[in-house]
Amino acid sequence: MPNIKSAKKRVKVIKRKTLANRMYKSGLKTSLKKAEAAITQGDPASAGDVYRTVQRDIDRAAARGILHKNAAARRKSRLAIMAKAAEAQ
Repeated sequence: MPNIKSAKKRVKVIKRKTLANRMYKSGLKTSLKKAEAAITQGDPASAGDVYRTVQRDIDRAAARGILHKNAAARRKSRLAIMAKAAEAQ
């Protein structure tokens, strides 16, 4: 445990930020799973709408620093491939 007052505050702030980041990342994972489910069900209208929403969420996570920019690009790419394959069927 820190002894210095500013270090104690940093511990509290980091704990709060970690919780917020964890909640945001968990929500992102949930929306990714929903998007994959919508794409695999085969409804192209809802799949396209969900795809755009998840793509925006991924971009926001990358901008916040919750996801690395390359990880965000990889996830968006995989989702786009899935959406394109579902659209072709």
